[in-house]
Amino acid sequence: MCGFCGYINKKDKTHIKKMNDMIAHRGPDEESYYTDDLIAMGFRRLSIIDLKGGSQPISNEDESMYITFNGEIYNFKEIKEDLIKKGHTFKTNTDTEVILHGFEEYQEKILDHLRGMFAFVIWNKNTKTLFGARDHFGQKPFYYCTMQKTFMYGSEIKSFLKHPDFIKEVNKDALKPFLTFQTSVLDETFFKNVYKLKPGHYFIYDADTQKMDIEKYYEINFNPTKQDFDKLVNEIDQTITKSIDYHIISDVPVGSYLSGGIDSSYVVSYLKPDKTFSVGFDYKDFNEVPMAKELSDILHIQNKNELINADHFFESISKVQFYADEPTANLSAVPLYFLSKLASKDVKVVLSGEGADELFGGYTGYDEDIKLKKYRKLPFFLRKFIKLLVSPLPQFHGKNFLTKGGSKIEDYFVGEAFVFDNKDANKILNDNYKSDLKFQDITKPYFDKVKNCDDLTKMQYLDMHFWLPNDILLKADKMSMANSLELRVPILDKEVFALASTIPTEYKLSHGTTKYILRKAASKRIPEAWYKRRKKGFPVPIIKWFREEKYYNLVKEIFEKDFTKDFFNQKKLLKMLEDHYKGKKNYCRKIWTVYVFLVWYQTFFVNEKENTTLPC
Repeated sequence: MCGFCGYINKKDKTHIKKMNDMIAHRGPDEESYYTDDLIAMGFRRLSIIDLKGGSQPISNEDESMYITFNGEIYNFKEIKEDLIKKGHTFKTNTDTEVILHGFEEYQEKILDHLRGMFAFVIWNKNTKTLFGARDHFGQKPFYYCTMQKTFMYGSEIKSFLKHPDFIKEVNKDALKPFLTFQTSVLDETFFKNVYKLKPGHYFIYDADTQKMDIEKYYEINFNPTKQDFDKLVNEIDQTITKSIDYHIISDVPVGSYLSGGIDSSYVVSYLKPDKTFSVGFDYKDFNEVPMAKELSDILHIQNKNELINADHFFESISKVQFYADEPTANLSAVPLYFLSKLASKDVKVVLSGEGADELFGGYTGYDEDIKLKKYRKLPFFLRKFIKLLVSPLPQFHGKNFLTKGGSKIEDYFVGEAFVFDNKDANKILNDNYKSDLKFQDITKPYFDKVKNCDDLTKMQYLDMHFWLPNDILLKADKMSMANSLELRVPILDKEVFALASTIPTEYKLSHGTTKYILRKAASKRIPEAWYKRRKKGFPVPIIKWFREEKYYNLVKEIFEKDFTKDFFNQKKLLKMLEDHYKGKKNYCRKIWTVYVFLVWYQTFFVNEKENTTLPC
């Protein structure tokens, strides 16, 4: 919907304009401000609801409070009716003003009433406090920092770069975990002393004391319970379709992304928008456009699509890393950027299928190989003993099988991306960036909270706290907003989750497939070929490209840069690239992960002049 930024100090307030300009892509329709002796609030608007009357910041009746808000509240009309009965007066038809008056009425408890995606701040002039919050699952980003007695906050870190009190420095602790998770997973971002507000949390910042208190308001819990299968299938379909109805509230046209998979197909088949949007690659087996177009034709919907070639892909990488703020090595971020660009030519709002895999158990990694399942029937002490025997040995066929079979889920699962293990990460890093921190140290506090649950629930719980907010939702927000497009995800809704959290494990993994019960619900809406199709994600032919001379040389060029040796063992890095290029090993994911970090670093720290304006 929009973007915001701001800062609190007793200094000059003129910097807010340049900060706000850095996030112009989030809201090209309008820019607006509020300032007083303590705070400067900036806002960029993408007009979607109440096109004429929705300018922000919005104040309450006596102008003692001001709000800036990014997102959508889908049940705002119901909340508004209740607030009017309680005596509140509204001057707009926006969901933004509902949050403000709701805060007046309920204080932080307003968060319990909200159904939607959001990040917002409310400035109270009388108490000199700033209240801020982020939605339940992390659909909308929120960053903050305190530097040189200036508190800064915003939708994107890049806005901070324009404040003279901001000190730009790489957070050394972030690099090693990134090499494992392929994304930034620590609370502190890749910019030192800049933090993410966690999903389901709110804060209160006191301008007088310069203290910030952070509290959790929403807890993700899975509570599988025995239920009638057929009844639950119907309830899932009813809940998801009702959520879709909520998610199309808009004063502008709404379209939908469409791949060849079940999730977006489910949404499209019920929504039946005027247009769907799809992208693929001009490589065999890396193009889902024909399947998306076929479903659109069946539903009599116009499908707009594009094919991406290797040149397009590599030319866009610096833009993708810039808009993401932090390095992201999810390959699908690049096609998602192109998909958003395509859709933005026709609509301002799109729906997508994110969240279905985490809520309903859809990732292929959730369902173990049949042989591994049989092996796990052996006593754990025996499997663990075999693991200890084979671990020190050189790599051989079957070693990974025996190692994984002798481990608990807590020992090896980090989410849907696992790139470098602890030892390999340290081997490739420069001495200054090596660390004793293990990925298990990062995941342990989360696994401890679900230690009595089955393995599938443990994996879902971890993904809901790492993979989903730090990777899937981050790229969804940043790549869509880079193109001034709002992306909504109706399956990742708190009411849908409330139901999904009760589904028994045997209903998720069944009949040789994942998210089985969701497929049965989807079968009411989409053809058999679609609801039975296995998950592919956004397949990207990176393994092939890194074996082509042109792109091999492109990567080699940055691997040989002087700044690269500040972070990595350059000799080992180049050896890894060479071995992949010659077909000796498949190192494509490792090469890609290192490569995008270096592109990110070059974009934000080396090319200073390029960083003064948005990439073309």
